[in-house]
Amino acid sequence: MSEMSFEQMLEESLKTIHNGQVVEGTVMDVKADEIVLNIGYKADGIITRNEYTNEANVDLREVVHVGDTMEAKVLKVNDGDGQVLLTYKRLAAEKGNKRLEEAFNNQEVLTATVAQVLGGGLSVVVDEARVFIPASLVSDTYEKNLEKYAGQEIEFVITEFNPRRRRIIGDRKQLLVARKAELQKELFERIHVGDVVEGVVKNVTDFGAFIDLGGADGLLHISEMSWGRVENPKKEFHVGDKLTVLIKEINGSKIALSLKFEDQNPWLTAADKYAVGNVVVGRVARMTDFGAFVELEPGVDALLHVSQISYEHVDKPADVLQIGQEIEAKVVDFNEADKKISLSMKALEQAPARDAEVPAEDAVEE
Repeated sequence: MSEMSFEQMLEESLKTIHNGQVVEGTVMDVKADEIVLNIGYKADGIITRNEYTNEANVDLREVVHVGDTMEAKVLKVNDGDGQVLLTYKRLAAEKGNKRLEEAFNNQEVLTATVAQVLGGGLSVVVDEARVFIPASLVSDTYEKNLEKYAGQEIEFVITEFNPRRRRIIGDRKQLLVARKAELQKELFERIHVGDVVEGVVKNVTDFGAFIDLGGADGLLHISEMSWGRVENPKKEFHVGDKLTVLIKEINGSKIALSLKFEDQNPWLTAADKYAVGNVVVGRVARMTDFGAFVELEPGVDALLHVSQISYEHVDKPADVLQIGQEIEAKVVDFNEADKKISLSMKALEQAPARDAEVPAEDAVEE
């Protein structure tokens, strides 16, 4: 048998490879868009940027370094230039699919960063395998703008796994629903009517505000926002405001809240401040034909009857008073049981002098 040449022996010592084979190599050179691998074959392996990652414009020199060991999959034994075309991302995606299949079977909670915001949902990548989370499964509430999730790390579970059809579906909503149910259960076990708790304003409407208590929302009705009168809740409260509220009522899953703390009830000290004979200052809050209601302080209103406005004849309060006008008057009646106070501006005026005595016969006619 004839002796083999050095070239023949070298070629015999090198392994053979085929398309689809997984090989391991050492990085010999890295360019911005290409990696050169020594895979123990007669030709070097090449991984282009497109076959390394799905991310565009990545500088490979920043993620791979000479001397690194990598696994890759053979795409073509000869790319036309005598080199072996390899793929890193497809091998990683296959491994990622196995990882996702295990997570699907075990209903495991996964964590990944949102790689792309699409028109109908979010795309996340797990080990180069893509998972689509439809917009309806992103949150337990309607999300008008999904852009806020871009680049965020989120948790989800795999609810559908079909890599052949490239259909791998994630669900974040069910995690939020389950977590909220757990928090709600803990909250209702902890709170009682009369408790004072902390909350955050979640939404404000014309009739009140919804307060997030950490597990459930409570309604702060407009009538419970103050001892005084609140005309527009949206001017008083804003989303994100932190509030200390009183639990007024619990009815099933509904919680009624209040900011009318009993120790701040203005009627507790009203008997002293608004005793009969005291001169007080108030603001005209509203008017009727028979009189004006004057706010002495938030939660305490008094009636100024039209007959008590002036010694001069007044047809209607609106003829001489205006809403918001500050007036001074004397308390002429105080009824704590019915929470009623009567005022008189006339009592602070000097009574007009009586006319000269009228003849008896004229008085009879009158």
